[in-house]
Parts: sequence; C-alpha cells; structure tokens
Amino acid sequence: MSGEMTRNARIFATVGVALALFLAALDQTIVGNALPRIVAELNGLDYYAWVATSYLVTSTTLTPIAGKLGDLFGRKPFLIGGMIGFVLASALCGQAQDMVQLVAFRGVQGVFGGVLFASVFATIADLFPPAQRAKLQGVFGGIFGIASVVGPVIGGYLSDNLSWRWVFYVNVPVGILAIAVCVVTLPSVAHKASWRDIDFVGAFTLAATLVPLLLGFSITRDHEFTSPEVIGLLAVAAVMGVVFFFVEIRNPHPIVPFELWKNPTFAVSTVVGFLLGFSMFGAILYVSLIYQGVLGIPATNSGLLITPLMVGLIVASIITGQLMVRIKRYRYLGTVGMVVMVVGLWLLAQVNVGTPLAQHRQHRRRRHSRRGARSRAPTEDRRGRLIAQSPATGTESVRLACGEPAGAL
Repeated sequence: MSGEMTRNARIFATVGVALALFLAALDQTIVGNALPRIVAELNGLDYYAWVATSYLVTSTTLTPIAGKLGDLFGRKPFLIGGMIGFVLASALCGQAQDMVQLVAFRGVQGVFGGVLFASVFATIADLFPPAQRAKLQGVFGGIFGIASVVGPVIGGYLSDNLSWRWVFYVNVPVGILAIAVCVVTLPSVAHKASWRDIDFVGAFTLAATLVPLLLGFSITRDHEFTSPEVIGLLAVAAVMGVVFFFVEIRNPHPIVPFELWKNPTFAVSTVVGFLLGFSMFGAILYVSLIYQGVLGIPATNSGLLITPLMVGLIVASIITGQLMVRIKRYRYLGTVGMVVMVVGLWLLAQVNVGTPLAQHRQHRRRRHSRRGARSRAPTEDRRGRLIAQSPATGTESVRLACGEPAGAL
C-alpha cells in the first residue's frame, strides 16, 4: 500500500489513524477517574473492577482474531467498523441505568476496542515502509502520552461539572471525526484471501481459553481461590488451552504463531511485559478510588493528582528512546527500570489516610518514570521484529501475551 500513495495522501491517512488511536487511548484513561462517581451513583461498588475487567476480557479475545482477519482481507473495513461499533457502544455505556448494564455495555465496547486496536498499528505498517515506521513510534507514543495526561483530568472535570455519563459521550464526536477522516483518506486494498484461510477453530478455542481463565481469576474477589467455581473455570481454561495449542501448531494460518516463542528476545520480554501489566493495572485502577472514596478529594483534583504518574511515564519513555539509540543496551535500561519501579510500588503500598498529598505524587512519579524505562526497550525491539513478519498478527501476539490478560487478572 505504501508505494501506491502520494506523500500528502499518506499524511492525511496517518491523521485519521492517529485520531482512531487517540479515541481508543483516551477511553482507557478517562473512565478510571470517573469510576468512583459511577459506583456511587449506581450503587455498585461490588462491580467496581468489573467495569474494566469486562472490557479487557472481550478486547483480549477479539484482538488476535480481528488482527488475523485484517491481514487477510484488509485493514480499512475493520478499522472503520471497529470505530463505528466503539462509538455506538460508548453511547450505550453513557445510557446505562445500573452497574449490570454498564458492565455489559463495556463488554460490547471491548469487542470493538479490540478490533480497533488490532487495526491501528497494522494500518501504519501498511502505510509506511519499514525504514519510516521507527520515526512514527515517537508520534504515536506522543498520542498515547497526550491521552494519558488529559484523560484523567477530563474525566474528573466532566464528572464534577456535568455527569459521569459524559466520559462516554465524549467518544462520540471524536469517533465521528476519526471515522470521516479514515473513510475519505484510507485506500481500499484488495487482499487475496479465502475464508478457508481463517482459523475458525483456533478462534473458538482461543476464546474458550481466555474467557474462563480471565473470569476465573476475576471472581476470586467474591469466591475463595479453592472454590468449585474458580477451580472449574480454570480447569476448563487449562484444557482448552492445550486444545488451542495443538490446533495452532497444525494450522498453516494460525491466529497466534507459536514459533514466535522460539525467539528468546520475544519470549523473555513478553513474560516481563506480562508481569509489568499485572503490577501496574491494579495500581492505576484503584488510585482514583483511594483519592475520592477514602480521602474525599473531588474528581477534578483527583485527575490532577494522577497527572504526575503519566508525565513520569512519558518523560522516561522519551529519554529511554534516546538512550536506546546511543547505547543499544536494552537489557541494562530495562533492568534499572524494573528495580526502581519495584521500589516505587513498595512506597505506594505504604500510603495511608495520613500520607501528605505531595508524597503521593512523588511515589507515583518514581514508579511510572521507571515503568517508562522498563517497558520501552523490549517493547520496541519485539514489535519491530514481529510487524516485519505479519503486521497485525505479530502486533496482537505481543498484546495478547502481555497486555490485556495481565490487566484483567
């Protein structure tokens, strides 16, 4: 695709994809700061974590499937379809009358969020040759950074001054703009593929593995780990995981190419990335609840207090990227980042009702500045290797292995 487009056409198409990415990234940060207000109004504290978990479960299941379909049939219909569905699901979330409805609508939103994320980075791989993709990493990293910084602040402001429902409604105008730009600027590319190339059995067994696995761990909030409900779900996940593995290694067009795990760089960095996501998602999700529910801080101020967390991540990511170019020692950068991040998490665990707010900010800044250093190095290396093999399948294999499952758990 990249060789057939003019420079201006490629720029406009990139703007459309960037808007789509901003839409998805903003939703990941804007909702968290509004959650305490949501559960207070809908009387659903027991469902607090499920608002995020339902999204992550469906998103995790759909991303590799959508990525593979995009590889076979083209990105444009999946990118646009994902955005349309995401916008409609956002409107439904804003209309939720109780927590059960909100959790269900967030699950629907996760379906289309998975399709959207699966298509964004693969579309960039189609638009630009490999030599130019590295330059765009900073651009799209900046989009994530902007969404990370403004999301909590916007979410808090909307919750305090309008309604928590507007944290979902705000996706509608942004999404419509992104859809319009992508419809006009993205070229339609005919891919030679057959429905026989799609691994339907693999898709089914993947879903049958991930859904009971994530649900099994999620219900441990209300059930003992040794309860029949938890053990039963995990047993089903284990059996289906074995079935999924044997299905994939025999399929010429697998959803998840397991040969990637033969690459030591991919294997080690993915395991570390999973542990990173496991440690970070929970801390991020519950910080707003501590501020608003325990300390009684307004949602707007809570968003401002979360800002140092995101700023530290962005600054450290930028600095780490520059250091990677100069010293090319990914291992050392990642190791230093992990060590200091563990220290930051330990300090954050010491926070209590009497802790000064300035100390809150220092702990979060320290934790996330080191997270930026730890995550940037191995992620850039493995993403570059995998996209060269298969733009969507490679990217979503990384995401499937170390992103959403860790967050849901």
